[in-house]
Parts: sequence; structure tokens; C-alpha cells
Amino acid sequence: MSYQDRFIATDGLIAHLKPFVNTITDTAIIANYAGFLSVSAVTVYELAIKDIFIEFAAKKNKVFGDFVDIHFSRINGQIKLQDLKNVHVKHFGEKYFTKFEANLKKRETIVLSTTRKDMRSSYSNLILCRHAYVHKGFPTLTFKEVLDNYAIGKDVIHSLSDAMKR
Repeated sequence: MSYQDRFIATDGLIAHLKPFVNTITDTAIIANYAGFLSVSAVTVYELAIKDIFIEFAAKKNKVFGDFVDIHFSRINGQIKLQDLKNVHVKHFGEKYFTKFEANLKKRETIVLSTTRKDMRSSYSNLILCRHAYVHKGFPTLTFKEVLDNYAIGKDVIHSLSDAMKR
């Protein structure tokens, strides 16, 4: 499965919820939808990240692929940008770390010029929103902000995918 296929679940949920949420006037219910959507979004990020690393390793060597598959079955929640860079990518070698950072900078410039939003912050804020919703019962972003941050945060995942190639 391509890592991009992981986005289908949340993209479908957005297509279903977006017109519906716009008709709701109760801010507490809208906040719950924002939190619910942040959980879905971060889940597909995590699954996509696992797919990227597993596919990379499997292309190198079957045994390595099996090892990485088992290793990444336990990364639950460890997908903050610093975790990606310093815990995960760095273990594959400096070459991939450097490529990932270069890809982030390149995409960051494009995202900033087209959306006026910071890609790294959008990605991080979505993860923080999910955490706040799951552990404290309230999201830290509005429904619209969750939508925007999810779309922009995908560029972090695409940067990772582009970096984890020979």
C-alpha cells in the first residue's frame, strides 16, 4: 500500500463532515468534531510514516524490512517532527537526515508563499491538538484550523517520503 493511500480515510471523513459542520451552531459540538478529526488526521500521519519506513527498508533487504516493520509497530505517538528527524530518520544515516531537512526547507518555502502558513508549525499544532483532545477532552484548534493544518502537514509526510529514497 502506498503511504498516500493512508490519507483516503481522513480525506473522506473531511468530505463528509465539512458541509455538515458548517451548519452546526453549537460551538461545543464543533469543537468535538475538531478534536475527533484531529485524532483521525494524526492517525493517518502515523500510518503513512510507518509505511514509508517499512517500504524503504523492504526495498533494501527483506530481513531489514521485516525488522523495521516490527520496530515501527511500536512507534505509537512518536511522530513529532523532532522524533522523525532525531529518533527515526537519523538512524538510517546522515544522508537521509540531510535529505529530509532539505526537503522540509524546500516545501516549507513553497507552503509559506502559497498559504502564508508555517508547515512545521501546522504539523506540530495538529499533533498537539490531538493530544489535548485525547488526554484533556478539548482540542486546541478550531475545525477550520484542523482542516488547514492537516492539509499543510501532509507536506511533512511527503518530504519524508522523498527523503527515504536512494
